[in-house]
Amino acid sequence: MKILVVDDEKTLVKGIKFNLENEGYQVECAYDGAAAVELARNNKFDLLIMDVMMPEVDGLEACMRIREFSNVPIIMLTAKSEDSDKLMGFECGADDYLTKPFNILELKARVRALLRRAAGVQRSQGAVLTVGDLSLNTEERVAIRDGETVELTAKEYDLIELLMRNPRRVYSRENLMNVVWGYSYAGDYRTVDVHIRRLREKLEKNPAEPDHIMTKWGVGYYFKG
Repeated sequence: MKILVVDDEKTLVKGIKFNLENEGYQVECAYDGAAAVELARNNKFDLLIMDVMMPEVDGLEACMRIREFSNVPIIMLTAKSEDSDKLMGFECGADDYLTKPFNILELKARVRALLRRAAGVQRSQGAVLTVGDLSLNTEERVAIRDGETVELTAKEYDLIELLMRNPRRVYSRENLMNVVWGYSYAGDYRTVDVHIRRLREKLEKNPAEPDHIMTKWGVGYYFKG
């Protein structure tokens, strides 16, 4: 597995690189957002770890640029802990968010979790899951709407696959956080709302009046076949 670590704090990058290489990962480094975009464009990485506050091009802008051509899983690092900053990261296409200072064991756990989900483990149900006019290719981890491929981020894919495999089952935001993300954001379940909205924008013909990704008011979300 090949990981790109991006942060203008070179000492921190060195520490992350050392710990990840001890886990057997191949690690490349960059120190600003512009370099991160170019490296991501010209290389195949399995995961990116990127700081938000960087010179020239910050992490949020870099994340949005990378999302124009890649769905590689991205973990954002930041010194800010406000919920609005986390939500902004998810809006820009990040898959996970870790606030500095952090425990390196937690970072490694999140790296493993994202890589495991992004690997697209073969499932017994077959390579293509179809519900209504939407399909998922579970090997390539992409959605298909009206015959056209729709690229999803790692977490967007995990979320829609869970809902499509369990049509009409209502999941609370807490349930979705625990199942899809694998841990809790200390009650910050608006993360789920952001991902649901992005899925509707990508998969629904009219996101304001969805046909598939439905809301059960006061309870949570479900997929209507």
